[in-house]
Amino acid sequence: MTETFDIHTRLSEALPSRAEAWQFVADFAAYWQQPLQPGDGWSVEEAEAAERRLGLVLPAALREAYLLLGHRTDLTSNHDTLLKPDELHVVDGALVYRVENQGAASWGVLLADLDDDNPGTVMRPDLADKSQEQWDAWESSLTVACVEMVMSEAVLFAGGFTDFLELDADEAGVVGQFRELPAVGRDVRWFAKADVLIRELDGFCLNVRARTEEALDQLRESVPGDWLEG
Repeated sequence: MTETFDIHTRLSEALPSRAEAWQFVADFAAYWQQPLQPGDGWSVEEAEAAERRLGLVLPAALREAYLLLGHRTDLTSNHDTLLKPDELHVVDGALVYRVENQGAASWGVLLADLDDDNPGTVMRPDLADKSQEQWDAWESSLTVACVEMVMSEAVLFAGGFTDFLELDADEAGVVGQFRELPAVGRDVRWFAKADVLIRELDGFCLNVRARTEEALDQLRESVPGDWLEG
């Protein structure tokens, strides 16, 4: 297990760099979950089979993500779902690689951007009026989207020391006592200290993960409220 992990510095380095992003993912997994192991990713053959079926070439960053951690559902699919290679599909000019857990949204890469090694991502909501659905710009790159994915799925992991707090108007900003991390993800803010990771979703709620029960208890004491598990 990684003994120290300066998430603020490492995240700052990871966001603009594809190589640093994958190193961040590996070290983040070792610190907050379990280290990545051989076999945690899909094989080159499985990625190539998906390409033949779809008649396209996956962006390098998406292929790298699948080969690195595609089987690690604890990092990819606790809440939303990273599609398996044989589940990748095209919708209205975009390759869909991830879906919201109740089908409320999909994330993808525009087909026009597939030649880019690390293209930006797009999001499409599932609306009652299908004529209003469209792909909107989401993350600046696939690696940024993957960094956000593993961080979000870690705080939503069903096992371990996690909790949830719904915020009211008076509690907004209560996590300001923690160090805010560089921005990653839409409509979310991240805060952390050595043994605690906090995701604030649109000022509405907190999802938190701690490395120890003691750290989680200390967090609940410092941020009072009606914690779901506490």
